Amino acid sequence: MLSDLIAHGHKVQGIEAPRGPLGFHVMATGAGFEKRQNEVYNWEGLKRGDAPFVIIQHTIAGRGELDFEGTRHVLLPGQTMVLSFPHANRYWLDRGQTWEYFWIGANGREALRLIRAVIDLKGPVVTPSAGAVDRMAGACLALMAGPELSGTVSAATYDAVMALYDGLFGAAPDAPKLAAPVTRARAYVEAHLADPLGVDRLARVAGLSRAHFVRRFSAETGQSPSDFVARTRMERATRLLIATDQPVSLIAAATGFANGNYFAKAFRRLNGVSPSEYRAAAARGGD
Repeated sequence: MLSDLIAHGHKVQGIEAPRGPLGFHVMATGAGFEKRQNEVYNWEGLKRGDAPFVIIQHTIAGRGELDFEGTRHVLLPGQTMVLSFPHANRYWLDRGQTWEYFWIGANGREALRLIRAVIDLKGPVVTPSAGAVDRMAGACLALMAGPELSGTVSAATYDAVMALYDGLFGAAPDAPKLAAPVTRARAYVEAHLADPLGVDRLARVAGLSRAHFVRRFSAETGQSPSDFVARTRMERATRLLIATDQPVSLIAAATGFANGNYFAKAFRRLNGVSPSEYRAAAARGGD
């Protein structure tokens, strides 16, 4: 399918969100096969509107540049960039360079959830298997064909996301098991997000001294206990924003934030919009 896409030639296809009796958990916003060469090409993740969406963009030839939360990445052939918006990212073409790629944009709750999970686990630049790239290219080619039935468009978009998943995790070995003290602490955090979760308390749950617990938790998970708590709270709060109509203040309390104002400030700092704006934009983007 990748060869068919290349043979088809460059094209960009915008896709209108469906307006009907049913919504979709995954829906394309657009797709394209493009070649950028020695031109101004620059996208900033906090300047693309408030409506949440995601992009899968696979490099075929040349190179692109990505700044993701202050870390710079080079996008080379065979690599796929996965991003969610709004977010503090920027990608661009350096002067004198060429970048050829295909891309699929999508929104909907499941698209947002899956792509954010990929970013959390693998980062914003990944290298899927050749079979996965072929499937994503086939989905892109189908979406570029033009107006189709809404269900057909959603199915092609979902297949692209699932192809990415299979290409990254389908044949992956089982993740190494965490030591029992770390597992206990993580499970406690998940079950008690609304409670105070200081390092001393988690160390007691783990049955280790504070210093030993911090060293062991950080070594096995790649993040400090405090960072794990903050990230888990924000992820749970974000899911509740999308999946429920609970007031923001109640979501903040249920996930352990000191108050609604503190949660709103932390959420805006991470996502560029307020919790209420994010929720409204997610509802407009399709379910």
